Amino acid sequence: MKKPELLAPAGNLEKLKMAVIYGADAVYLGGEEFGLRAAADNFNTEEMKEGVEFAHSRGKKVYVTANIIPHNEDLQGLPEYIREVSEIGVDALIVSDLGVFAIAKEVAPDLEIHISTQANNTNWKSAEFWHKLGAKRIILARELSLQEIKEIREKVPADVELECFVHGAMCISYSGRCLLSNYMANRDANRGACAHPCRWKYYLMEEKRPGEYMPVVENERGTFIYNSKDLCMIGHIPELLKSGISSLKIEGRVKSAYYVATVVKAYRQAIDAYMDNPGKYVFDPALLDELKKVSHREYTTGFYFGKPSGKEQIYHTSSYIREYDIVGLVKEYDPVTGIAIIEQKNRFFVGDEVEVVQPDKPFFFTQIIEEMRNEEGQAINVAPHPQMVLKIPMKVPVVPYSMLRKKGEEKDLSGR
Repeated sequence: MKKPELLAPAGNLEKLKMAVIYGADAVYLGGEEFGLRAAADNFNTEEMKEGVEFAHSRGKKVYVTANIIPHNEDLQGLPEYIREVSEIGVDALIVSDLGVFAIAKEVAPDLEIHISTQANNTNWKSAEFWHKLGAKRIILARELSLQEIKEIREKVPADVELECFVHGAMCISYSGRCLLSNYMANRDANRGACAHPCRWKYYLMEEKRPGEYMPVVENERGTFIYNSKDLCMIGHIPELLKSGISSLKIEGRVKSAYYVATVVKAYRQAIDAYMDNPGKYVFDPALLDELKKVSHREYTTGFYFGKPSGKEQIYHTSSYIREYDIVGLVKEYDPVTGIAIIEQKNRFFVGDEVEVVQPDKPFFFTQIIEEMRNEEGQAINVAPHPQMVLKIPMKVPVVPYSMLRKKGEEKDLSGR
């Protein structure tokens, strides 16, 4: 069995670096135009060049999204953009539209093309069609079961790569093709500007009774009628790999660098453990515990084991669950003094207990912050300023890009 690719989101340069360092085989990102995540920081030309160089120097790949559903006006500047990203050296372009596909073939014929999940590929014949046109990879629709994926794998040529989402937010609309945002907020989800109205709370108002709001109830459990749970397949690595998936994709370009690093690390460990000894593989539930320490909604397995029921929706809230925050990132470590140079990410105090997560090591160790000093060497009790540099003694050696996280109270991140 060929080891699958672990593909991570990169909403900006910091997230790209964290994804690569914590174990991703490839990252996907968007430029400043033509992608479906306008809310992400995204990459300008110089940042994309730096990101590609950083990834390639470590043997990793970079894929760029151009997967909007374009109107005529959106095609302006697209040939020049595709030519530019090809010259930068990205490894593939992700598209969903035949017109964009045709332009890419014209201006960058040697650039590998992946077909986005937005293209709604739900059967082997459509996958075969794209392959005959010259696509290297098909990112399958999220509405497929493992059995359907296995059948597609069996009926398409062996050199067709199949990519599937295995973790992250789920869109209520079919393969992400949504008109609700455009209707409710005049923001086109299919051109990268989704306002996420599926997470809003809805009431019913009768025409002649303005101001009298009646709750919209589904199964008598609440009013968030479109609000899907998050996908999580960490406990089903054997089933995913046996179905023939080439690339396991994590959603989340607008999530934090802490989210990206933690989720990548968990899936990296699960994949490696299975590939090392498939016959004796036993899932480690501690990995699921780790995925519960990042910002998330309740988890579901989506469509992989059959069509979802009403249990895959969250009816009472649109909030994320977030009990942990990253409070610091290790920049340097002196093995002689045992002092780490740490960039502050969130406020923390002397006396706080933190968990230290490191790349390429067991998930974390715990220590109390017994002392911290500022850049001038003065003892301080709190790190109150964003990105201030601190000097902290560590009880065990750490490496750059190690994360310090602290447990707090659950936060409402619904934004409503």
